[in-house]
Amino acid sequence: MSVVCGLECVFCLGCSRWAWKRCTYVGSDDSDTWTLATPDEFEPIPRICRTILAVYEDDLSNPKFLPKGRYKMNPDWVIKRVKYEQTLGKAPPYLIYADHDNQEIILAVRGLNLVKESDYKLLMNNKLGMQMFDGGYVHHGLLESAIWLLNEESETLKKLWIENGSRYKMVFTGHSLGSGVVSLLTVVVVNHRDKLGGIPRSLIRCYALAPARCMSLNLAVKYADVIYSVILQDDFLPRTPTPLQDIFKSVFCLPCLLFLVCLRDTFMPQDRKLKDARRLYAPGRMYHIVERKFCRCGRFPPEVRTAIPVDGRFEHIVLSCNATSDHAILWIEREAQKALEMMKESSDEAVTTAPTIQKLERRQTIEKEHRDAIERAVSLNVPHAVTSEDESATAREAEEESSTAREEQKPSISIEEKKPSTSGEEEPAHNPDNEAFDRKSKVNGGRTNWDHLVEKLFHKNTSGKLRLPQENVTE
Repeated sequence: MSVVCGLECVFCLGCSRWAWKRCTYVGSDDSDTWTLATPDEFEPIPRICRTILAVYEDDLSNPKFLPKGRYKMNPDWVIKRVKYEQTLGKAPPYLIYADHDNQEIILAVRGLNLVKESDYKLLMNNKLGMQMFDGGYVHHGLLESAIWLLNEESETLKKLWIENGSRYKMVFTGHSLGSGVVSLLTVVVVNHRDKLGGIPRSLIRCYALAPARCMSLNLAVKYADVIYSVILQDDFLPRTPTPLQDIFKSVFCLPCLLFLVCLRDTFMPQDRKLKDARRLYAPGRMYHIVERKFCRCGRFPPEVRTAIPVDGRFEHIVLSCNATSDHAILWIEREAQKALEMMKESSDEAVTTAPTIQKLERRQTIEKEHRDAIERAVSLNVPHAVTSEDESATAREAEEESSTAREEQKPSISIEEKKPSTSGEEEPAHNPDNEAFDRKSKVNGGRTNWDHLVEKLFHKNTSGKLRLPQENVTE
């Protein structure tokens, strides 16, 4: 009897310890050891947030959802605005904006629309380990959407970049669902820069706000020099390893889902998470906006921390009543603007002295952090992670292939909606040879051939045009 009572006490103590640790874990704990971001590197974030908010407007001259401080955008510089009627469910609505003040060409994609079935179809079109690309795993549906978007707008973006002297930055940005699309779009563009006129990698940027987990860890670290993820305090989406389709199936019972995921991950060792090549992560360099503290009421002056984490990359669910509100683009824009103003005020106070971190020194530090993150991923035996030397060799080979591709005439790619065949049979959406092809592309420099990539993701109809695979339609 005494043994049973002892076991019960141990069990109760263990459960109490687990409950205490989980309930006292706050979002700021994820970035405790990170460095503070500088005003120069964080300056584009609030402006990018307002560009995403502009996607929700029908006319910037007569805005309906005016953020605090206004949009600060010129309506005449809006090049193109695409809604659901034009995308036909292939991608969320988006906007192309030429920001001549900051010398940027911006493609902004909106977040998930809870009443649009097409958005859910993008999320559902994926299974664990279904799609490989560039030596890692990615979300299949989001990659298809990114490929479609690049096929639709590559000529427009290329023309804009060349007309502006081939010196503007190419910025891809999105929120929630849109963040996953633009993150994978950036990965594709970096590997196929000839699609945008041979734009240098240094002029490509991606800002993923409230990012979705859309790529494996080796890719998330590899592209941290071009993809920047922005997370507000306790946001649930970057922390939830559950597949996106399951998250949004359970959106109306999200607290229950988060609790079950939290309980499951407690008993999963960190090494097992790192060595699971199919596990998806939030992409790139992380910027964490922290504004609340443990056992404190209200919001505190926000601070922004940044790093390229490998282990401990937002792996802990935060049981917080703000887990969903921190996902809203309005709150992200508001707190990012407030944080930027505070950083500028702090720098203005010390205007009589030399800045603590010079711009050149900070740039070198950012590059070193990227190299160190890649080396750490290799040292932790992250699947498919490569060293900095291998990455440099890959970049040189990609440059050579890009220059060769520009000399050749590329056939145009057209896409039409898939219709049921006369026989009633459709080709499978996933080719079992995909994995072998991706391994081959990784050996050949990690740069997937564009024609092979399109052939993998799309199927030809009887007229020879490419179409997106969809569910079979019965007559």
